[in-house]
Amino acid sequence: MEEKTSTAGTHTRQPGCFICTTAIPLLEHCWTEATRDHFRNSRVEFLKGLRSLLDSRIEHLSRASEQKGTRVTVE
Repeated sequence: MEEKTSTAGTHTRQPGCFICTTAIPLLEHCWTEATRDHFRNSRVEFLKGLRSLLDSRIEHLSRASEQKGTRVTVE
């Protein structure tokens, strides 16, 4: 049984598998380097969006925690 590691990651190609015999070769044939760059950039932008959501939530929670306690004047 011949196994190859594809450019699609850690997927090991298996004979008779639709993904291995049809989908991956089709994508490798049709996708240019420019296409790969666009999808790579879109993944980066998606992750940056998630980071932005997390940062804003962390900032919101940090502001809420700053208001702990009450000030009391000591005589």
